[in-house]
Amino acid sequence: MFDTCTRREMLKSLGGLYNIVNYILPVLLTLILAAGTAPALAHTTVRVGDYDIEAGWQIEPPVVGFRNAYVFEISVPGEVEGVKKGVRNAFSDMDVTVKYGGATKKLVINSETSPGHYFSNVIPTRTGSMSVLVQGDLEGTPVDIEIPVEDVETTAILDFPPRSGSSDTDAEAVKAALSSIQQDVSVLKSKLGSVDNVEEIDAGPAYDFAIFGLSLGAAGTVLAVVAMTKRK
Repeated sequence: MFDTCTRREMLKSLGGLYNIVNYILPVLLTLILAAGTAPALAHTTVRVGDYDIEAGWQIEPPVVGFRNAYVFEISVPGEVEGVKKGVRNAFSDMDVTVKYGGATKKLVINSETSPGHYFSNVIPTRTGSMSVLVQGDLEGTPVDIEIPVEDVETTAILDFPPRSGSSDTDAEAVKAALSSIQQDVSVLKSKLGSVDNVEEIDAGPAYDFAIFGLSLGAAGTVLAVVAMTKRK
């Protein structure tokens, strides 16, 4: 059994939990919407010795199910400052492997007419993050680098008029979960009464389990939001 001071502090903590739940909803919804509008990665350039190796998508953003291509530009500084010179036959002794999670695929690299420009056709079949691993020898310079490329998007990014997106569904699910926690806290507060009458309250183990359960519920909701933002 807890003494009066201990129960008084627990009731104050309960009020604090109610305020957190009451004000955290707008913040969580903002995080979800912000995650759905993250900026594109575009092309990435990595310097290896005197060479610049650039990789990305031919069409950005890449969309699942639509034909696209990985594009590469291999260059060195030209005779004029600020002007790059494309490297011919750059992949004669280099291999490129695309990675998606634990899956990998060796790419067939084709040359474009412009020196230093290369491509490999692909139809992305899943949304999410990919990267290309470039390994081998580039005119005597050893290369072993991994370059991230822009995430593959769903077809929703091309839809017009826009459909009801997954972000809306996720936001509604979080809103419902937090509303449920708010109601539970309100019910518990009404049963416990005010702080002035705390001496008459027999908190006991039931109170501990109630607070513990509400805390787990709030923590679970926050973890769910974190998972959704990472998934986006």
